[in-house]
Amino acid sequence: MSSSSWYSLAKVVPSPHCDDRPDPSDISLLVIHNISLPPGDFTQNNIEAFFQGQLQASAHPFFERISAMRVSAHCLIKRDGEVVQFVPFAKRAWHAGVSCFAGREKCNDYSIGIELEGTDSLAYSEAQYLALAELTRYLLSTYTQLTPLRITGHQYIAPLRKTDPGLSFNWSKYHKMIAK
Repeated sequence: MSSSSWYSLAKVVPSPHCDDRPDPSDISLLVIHNISLPPGDFTQNNIEAFFQGQLQASAHPFFERISAMRVSAHCLIKRDGEVVQFVPFAKRAWHAGVSCFAGREKCNDYSIGIELEGTDSLAYSEAQYLALAELTRYLLSTYTQLTPLRITGHQYIAPLRKTDPGLSFNWSKYHKMIAK
């Protein structure tokens, strides 16, 4: 595994919910998501438990519906800007589900998934934008097939199924930050 598989500024919390990419040299899309568990709650480490397959169904009524799901992302950026990495970039994380980008399906095969702790309607924190921009610049410099035009939101690759990162995500601000 290459040294670029792990982001040196991230806290590592390994997820079992990943596997090998069909073509390890094809990392050519960055997908931005949001998540909060339970929805709108940023006070616990339920996201980490969820991505590790350790979410307790009895802890909250919403968890009963999702606790058995096998889901992960490469990284999570918490409200305070902390980056948590669950899956090495060289592996396939299970974040996009049924998806299509520029006519190509199965986005998990060739993408990196970044979750922002948040909701579709609540503004993301400045610390999150700063951490996301720094991580994105790292990814752009590491994976040459990744370009600013190959960065998208979950809502655009699964439009009838997903809405994240939502209208609260400031794409213009983000693109200006990664251009620096």
